[in-house]
Amino acid sequence: MDVIGGKWKVLILWALNERTCRFGELRRAVTGVTEKVLSSHLKELEDDGIVHREVYAEVPPRVEYSLTPLGLSLNAALEPLGLWGREHIYRGAEEAGVGIDTGVGVDTGVEVGIGVGIDTGVGVGAGADCEVEPQVVAGLGHG
Repeated sequence: MDVIGGKWKVLILWALNERTCRFGELRRAVTGVTEKVLSSHLKELEDDGIVHREVYAEVPPRVEYSLTPLGLSLNAALEPLGLWGREHIYRGAEEAGVGIDTGVGVDTGVEVGIGVGIDTGVGVGAGADCEVEPQVVAGLGHG
């Protein structure tokens, strides 16, 4: 839980699920995260062996982030949690009479957009360009 704890780490993992992203792309993909928090979480994920940081010797310098094999396996382990969240979010929204917007999804099928502002910090839909708003939330944390 220390590896994925917090509001933003799993959202970062989902954003990196499809492709390598630069810092600015990640910041846009994980709407609401500050630069300081994103930088801190990326460093922690890198220290844990989940994210790879590639620095290119160019002017200006270019840095790209991608998932390591361990990070990919962590995302695979989180898929059932996303599916559980989707089932319960659908059910709760239907019972409350709230419409569901499925939005843009990742090929894993674990993301769902919600129009009611639910944010528990466990998943995100990320398109091929890493510039998609967070779409799914399910699971463990609050807020």
